[in-house]
Amino acid sequence: MAAKKSKKDNKATDNTIAVNRQASHEYTIDETFEAGLVLEGWEVKSLRDGRIQLKESYVEIRRGEAWLSGAHVSALLSASTHVNPDAVRKKKLLLHRRELNKLIGSVERKGYTLIPLSMYWIKGRAKLKIGLAKGKKLHDKRAASKDKDWQRDRARIMKHG
Repeated sequence: MAAKKSKKDNKATDNTIAVNRQASHEYTIDETFEAGLVLEGWEVKSLRDGRIQLKESYVEIRRGEAWLSGAHVSALLSASTHVNPDAVRKKKLLLHRRELNKLIGSVERKGYTLIPLSMYWIKGRAKLKIGLAKGKKLHDKRAASKDKDWQRDRARIMKHG
């Protein structure tokens, strides 16, 4: 007889809300950071429904604080009437001071850029994975594409012998 499944087993283990797939194609990512977000109630409800797009978003640093710009969070149709949802509102990111100082130094002095890689839930709180990245040139993109194709072919050859 099969063992009973607990509630934890029934729960989906994938807590991912959104992924920026284009980021790894456009940038070489050197380091990643995890940041919390300051959200409004309607935004949390929309995130639970998966209504966010990170494709054209970026992270900017103003006055010693990190902000997520360009992320499109579409409001639910059942949103309250007294709330005016702004779909592309800038959201403050919550980072430790030493992380912020490192990011500020890298962006201002070394020419890096900050891009959001993915958004996910941890213990009921929305987290954003930020990548410290440099833009790829066209020849870098071609080389990465060739390498990816070769890895796929090699796996196929190894599987079939």
